[in-house]
Amino acid sequence: MTKTIMLIHGAWLNARSWDGFKARYEAQGYTVVAPNWPYDDGEPAALRANPHPMLKTVGVQGIVDHFEAEIRKLPEPPILIGHSAGGVWTQILLDRGLGAAGVAIDPAPTTGVGLGAHAIVSALPVLCAWGSWKRTMHMSRAFFGKRFANTLPKDKVDDYYDRYIVPTAGKVYWDGILSSVGKIRWDNPDRAPLLLTGGGLDLIADASMTRAIFDKQKRARSVTALKIFDDRSHFTCIDVGWEQVADFALDWAVRHVRSVPTSLPGNPIGNAA
Repeated sequence: MTKTIMLIHGAWLNARSWDGFKARYEAQGYTVVAPNWPYDDGEPAALRANPHPMLKTVGVQGIVDHFEAEIRKLPEPPILIGHSAGGVWTQILLDRGLGAAGVAIDPAPTTGVGLGAHAIVSALPVLCAWGSWKRTMHMSRAFFGKRFANTLPKDKVDDYYDRYIVPTAGKVYWDGILSSVGKIRWDNPDRAPLLLTGGGLDLIADASMTRAIFDKQKRARSVTALKIFDDRSHFTCIDVGWEQVADFALDWAVRHVRSVPTSLPGNPIGNAA
């Protein structure tokens, strides 16, 4: 049984968004790592004021390869838990043969799956901004309150925005449309068990899209499951009641974790690349 967990954040957030999950899991005796995307390290306010000049170059390939390298540093294959785009990276990493189990929370648009209506509307501010494929993009406070964290009380929106929201690379959005790097082998016989969770009030990644991803992923012979939290938004890992999501994710993963191999694919344990 693995005692290591890797938490993988999505766009517009960095590893700070996992503070609650990390502390909760560590209190249960797990070793928890939450790497940032490249150039996402730092306090959100500082990143908004002065984003790293190389952030605009970050794409799907670089991010997923970065997380693979971080996994290979670990002493055992971890449970992978990703949110939003991190839920997509989790699926790609599982497809590469990494991880002892995976949970994709509110997974973002995934190659090979039709976009939900909310996902289309929510992507427009980036996709309609000229040159966004080579720019660092910023989320507005209005967008955060109305679509990203739409279940937050209005008087809490500014506080949570200030604490958690960071810029992101527009390239990530365009890669999701134009790149084949996110392509997943749905019937991969070697994929670790996977749980997909969605939010009934999610205006970024429609619950219908999560169901569609599940319909693809269940072609694999390993265990695949779906859970929709009807009353939760895309901000589900931080919003009030996040503990329910955290506990459900870990409980499922622990019950379904596959036997831990003696080494990671292509890299013996204890001899990290």
